[in-house]
Amino acid sequence: MAGRRRPVEARAPRARAPTVALPRAKERSGFWALARFAPSRRSLALGVGLIALAAGAYAVARQTSAFAIGRLDVTGAPADVQQQVRRVLAPLIGTNLLSLDGGALERRAEALPTVVSVGYDRAFPHTLRVHVVPELPVAVLHRGTETWLVSARGRVVQRVPTGTYPALARIWVPRKTDVAIGAFLAPEAGGTAARTLALAARFPARISTVSLAHGELVFRLHSGLELRLGDPTDVRLKLAIARRALAQLPVGATYVDVSVPGRPVAGTNNPKLSGRG
Repeated sequence: MAGRRRPVEARAPRARAPTVALPRAKERSGFWALARFAPSRRSLALGVGLIALAAGAYAVARQTSAFAIGRLDVTGAPADVQQQVRRVLAPLIGTNLLSLDGGALERRAEALPTVVSVGYDRAFPHTLRVHVVPELPVAVLHRGTETWLVSARGRVVQRVPTGTYPALARIWVPRKTDVAIGAFLAPEAGGTAARTLALAARFPARISTVSLAHGELVFRLHSGLELRLGDPTDVRLKLAIARRALAQLPVGATYVDVSVPGRPVAGTNNPKLSGRG
């Protein structure tokens, strides 16, 4: 009889080694998080070196003649004013464009009585470009037999021969009035008259003389008509009203009074006597 097989014992399950979950490292924040993006020491050294190199090159360029001014390009003004600006800036020829003192340049040019302001631009390697805003002549100032050209800002531009600039209005001042080239006229000594002429640049009738006497501003037109503006305020408005009044003047009118803008008056007998300032 065949022997019985012994039952195979069930294999015991293999024991597993116990595992322990390790805590995750906490993410860094704040300064340490940003530190990851900071450049390395090598990068810093390279950057500092490049800055030092650029600064050194700039310093050398300021001292060399590589960018020396050799040409002045002046624009924006009449030929005679351009020539004056070139003459006064001529000492800058040879100056390095990088070391140019722009403030001194402007003061030098704007001291000219024919110049309001200037701007400049460095056109490398050897050109200095200067743009000029010139004074705008609006009148000829008379003091006795002496005459000067006066700008829209009331500045005395230059001495001129009597009878020149016939198209410009005349301003008369007393003989004791101080007049100096490059200076600005006092308001009561031609300054206000000149500035109001600038506002009348597009007035349809030619203005022959302007006076300011006893606070009353008077334009005398080339036709002989007297335009009374009263006190020198609201001049633009008064001129606009006078422009309309000229188209509706009665025959034989010798004056137009717009000293009160809301009530313009025209007639042949002006109760206000005109006079020279």
